[in-house]
Amino acid sequence: METGSHPATLSEAQLLDTQRAFDSVAPDYDGPRGNNELIQRMRLTLWSSVRDEIPAGSRLLDLGCGTGIDAVQFASHGYQVVAGDWSPRMVERTHARAAAAGVEAQVAAVHVGVHQLDRLEGGFDGIYSNFGPLNCAPDLGDVATQCARLLRPGGKLVFSVIGRICPWEVGYYLFKGRIKRAGIRATRGVTAVGMNHHTIWTQYYLPREFYRAFVRHFTLNGYRALSLFMPPPYLVEFYRRHQRACERLGRLDDRFGALPWLRDMGDHFLIVMQRR
Repeated sequence: METGSHPATLSEAQLLDTQRAFDSVAPDYDGPRGNNELIQRMRLTLWSSVRDEIPAGSRLLDLGCGTGIDAVQFASHGYQVVAGDWSPRMVERTHARAAAAGVEAQVAAVHVGVHQLDRLEGGFDGIYSNFGPLNCAPDLGDVATQCARLLRPGGKLVFSVIGRICPWEVGYYLFKGRIKRAGIRATRGVTAVGMNHHTIWTQYYLPREFYRAFVRHFTLNGYRALSLFMPPPYLVEFYRRHQRACERLGRLDDRFGALPWLRDMGDHFLIVMQRR
């Protein structure tokens, strides 16, 4: 995987690079790349947070829905979901998943990227995003403004975002002798990350850096680390070889991941905000 830093703006060509990257992996994204055991563990935390924050029967917006795993899960628990993604192949997968699960009436899959929220009508009770689509947003401040427009007063945001400080990643790549790769998350601005012979343009955040884009419209309810003690998802083979020990690390995540200082680290962080 090759990486490099660039100014904190995205051109149309770079947005299309990211779209093509996710189109290319859509057919097998429910496999180890997109839904292995470590990913699923983080996914369950977001599901629990959404259900705790937003009552069943509410209308949800999914930003960067991928293959629709989250959207179908919430639909099956009584939510109405509009699921959007910048990748048309991912949107197709979401349509198919909803139909196969018998919840197509509860899931509306739309080809809308996180930079195109002005195309949507409002009236949502909650908005969620899982596994970093907002790291690819060209203008996070505009996303915040659009989320405020789309949400009803008091509505909630529940976002899983790729963090800037991942101790596992630093240690792993330093051990491999890949010093530049070990420090990639420290890069300021937009960074090129390779996936499946394509390029994703992304940006890493500390939780408070991320929240600054939303502070005008939203109060911060809280945030926690995801996969701080537990290995990040790309080390799933390590997890499988040492599952018992890693499960103990996962319990440390559950117990300590919301503590000050620790919550600022991890492969991802989960942040909850409420519209002012």
